[in-house]
Amino acid sequence: MIPTSIITGFLGSGKTTLLKRLLLSPDMRETAVLINEFGEVGIDHFLVRKVDENIVLLNSGCLCCTVRDDLVETMDDLHARRQTGEFRFNRVVIETTGLADPTPIIHTLLTDPSLSPVFELSGLVATIDATHAEGQLKEHPEAAKQAAMADRLLISKTDLADGSTRARIRDMLHTISPSASIFESTLDSGPSPAELFNTGPFTDVGKHADVHRWLNEEAASGHHHAHAHDVNRHDNRISTFCITAKTPLNWAKLKDWLSLLIASRGEQILRIKGVLNLAGHPKPVVIHGVQHVFYPPNELDAWPDDDHRSRIVFITRDLPGDAVENAFRLVCPA
Repeated sequence: MIPTSIITGFLGSGKTTLLKRLLLSPDMRETAVLINEFGEVGIDHFLVRKVDENIVLLNSGCLCCTVRDDLVETMDDLHARRQTGEFRFNRVVIETTGLADPTPIIHTLLTDPSLSPVFELSGLVATIDATHAEGQLKEHPEAAKQAAMADRLLISKTDLADGSTRARIRDMLHTISPSASIFESTLDSGPSPAELFNTGPFTDVGKHADVHRWLNEEAASGHHHAHAHDVNRHDNRISTFCITAKTPLNWAKLKDWLSLLIASRGEQILRIKGVLNLAGHPKPVVIHGVQHVFYPPNELDAWPDDDHRSRIVFITRDLPGDAVENAFRLVCPA
């Protein structure tokens, strides 16, 4: 049986940062990584691709809605390639989108007749943003559900939150997920792969009573055969869109525009993540923002391919993409 772990966590809570750090560990050398993103343009795989070749992108939607058949097909394909010796791995890690309900993914791995004899679900890691968790766990059912299902909870960005905030988050998490182990991390430090992934087979024993109910409801609904997007999974006020620009951008102008956007519409911006081609910078620059918080940009070593367009992916609530794009075009040409 190939141990298979899931990394989940709400938008901007540090899943990709965690994955990048873990992939640098020798313990992760023979790991196949499946990355799923919500939106038509994937950026996460771009951020981790330089680190590891064993990366498969599931990019046709959100893993808990449309991509379940994709998941089964991809994992069947991985197993076949492993048997022929084309692909060497002894562990699988699946990174979900920040809006994913983990229940269908867990149910698929536990019950699918082709997957369950080969891949053993060995635990769920949920990242929790220390700076936004108190609001997110109350306002977004996805965030609370991700935490409730988890075997390991990782409070990220703990260097940006004070001790009393961290203590309140721990109390909330103990209530939501009584049996989960809780770890803390900063941008470049945190638990090892062994601490997060070697949890033994997934079970709902000891978890909140809701977890058992959710899995039973999933089994009763037969959802894993559905191809249509399940409208109840995500709030239809949430939209995702990507703005691209072919010519290098002026950083000063873009920064002013982003600052204005975040100041005026921060509550409606669940996530901004982008790879930028900036005038005067030969290397790509990565930007991240969550609601009113914008993190310092960082430079990647190189472009992974010949596509040097800037790409900024937004996930918003009640904020239409065309309004944001029109404002962007006034500042930055296509």
